[in-house]
Amino acid sequence: MAPAAALLLGPFLLASLWGVSTARSLLSRLGDHVQEVQAKLGQRLGEPSLAREGWLWQPLDPFNSSDQRSFLQRYWVNTRHWRSPDGPVFLHIGGEGSLGPSSVLKGHPGALAPHWGALVVSLEHRFYGRSIPPGSLDVAQLRFLSSRHALADVASARIHLSRIYNISASSPWISFGGSYAGSLAAWARLKFPHLIWAAVASSAPVQAQLDFSSYNEVVSRSLADPAVGGSPECLGAVAQAFSELDAGLSEGKAVLQSEMRACGPLEAPEDQAELLEQLEGLVGAAVQYDQQVGVPLDVRGLCHLILANQSRGPLSGLQDAIRLVLQTLGLPCLPSSKAAAVAELKDTNPPDVGLGYRQWFYQTCTEFGYYITCKDPSCPFSRHKRLSAQLQLCDQVFGLSPASVAKAVSRTNTYYGGLRPGATRVFFVNGDIDPWHVLSVLQALGPSEPAMLLRGTSHCSDMATPRPSDPPSLHLGRQKIAQQLKVWLQEAKQDLGSP
Repeated sequence: MAPAAALLLGPFLLASLWGVSTARSLLSRLGDHVQEVQAKLGQRLGEPSLAREGWLWQPLDPFNSSDQRSFLQRYWVNTRHWRSPDGPVFLHIGGEGSLGPSSVLKGHPGALAPHWGALVVSLEHRFYGRSIPPGSLDVAQLRFLSSRHALADVASARIHLSRIYNISASSPWISFGGSYAGSLAAWARLKFPHLIWAAVASSAPVQAQLDFSSYNEVVSRSLADPAVGGSPECLGAVAQAFSELDAGLSEGKAVLQSEMRACGPLEAPEDQAELLEQLEGLVGAAVQYDQQVGVPLDVRGLCHLILANQSRGPLSGLQDAIRLVLQTLGLPCLPSSKAAAVAELKDTNPPDVGLGYRQWFYQTCTEFGYYITCKDPSCPFSRHKRLSAQLQLCDQVFGLSPASVAKAVSRTNTYYGGLRPGATRVFFVNGDIDPWHVLSVLQALGPSEPAMLLRGTSHCSDMATPRPSDPPSLHLGRQKIAQQLKVWLQEAKQDLGSP
């Protein structure tokens, strides 16, 4: 999935839905960095010795019983608080990246397990992390990568783990996930209600969307929002900087390569577009990861830089932001070669570490879309970015036509229900600063389909360890999640006979 986290969120957030057209945009790189910082912090605070790694054999093609091929899928388990054998099971579903030991120590499952005596399990997504089937990542192999395959793995793991740990049939399973994994948590309850009792879906973009221009609409609103450190002046200054940069690139100003810290020359239009993509990701990350541990710039910090240096020209604040982000990431310059980005997407060798850029891009081309454009008048970025160019990349990398991508997005919404999935006992939690919240369920769809939109919070913030600086809405949101879980577990006690 790929293109494109709050304290200790990294292993829960995973790649955070990069939503970009190239493999290594600055947004995805910043997502990597946030993950790494938070995963390390989570392991320091979460007693990693309590987490045990395990492996399950899973069928490569769960929909074809005559195909006997299989692969090893990684999971983590924390039994410290479990009241065996019939305590509840809190299942953290992985998304488009690796899962580490903190996946069963922190977040909602880790925080709520002591009170409920729950067994905590996390399941790494097929084709990501260390759960990559043997062979290359060519198209013939990637056809076994989809959300439907991932859900089949969840069902299979639920059955096998029940045997391995002698889990009682009266134990309710609650699925948790954030971002794409949040969608999987909700869909697991939708498609396997006999296996998954309830779900908490954080920042879950359950609506697939080809043209995701609303991402930048939220970015614009957030940059102008005083509640998170933005202002109309900040939004205007960002727009002015990108307008000047756009004009300078069109005029062929060679000095922009050094001023914008680009790694290569910017004569070719495709390389200019690549640089603009990187810088758009810098601003988008400040909004998507606002106020989260590990992000070098949040909205307040970005706006301070942008406005403090206006006397030096519209681009000066953006230059300062670039220097800070490059220093944080340990990069000498901003990648600006479109050819290099495409080559990375075409590389069929499984990655040794990190996130699956080719794999996630394949999922955007075959299931979700999520291609960010700049159509709304409030969008501060370049107007040269077109959906057609992003769709052409699916054809260039995987041989998938724009029409086939559009059909795939439509099929996804038909299969899962889009913004009205129809699953009971699923709690949708979103933050209004998060650009992804517009693709999630924001209002309750019924008495057993609650939803909550948290003011002033960003992507998956509810999954983080509480901090004194958290806004009141975040404290209240976590309380409501715990209260809702109490109701559902009491219902399980009546219906399943669990203690």
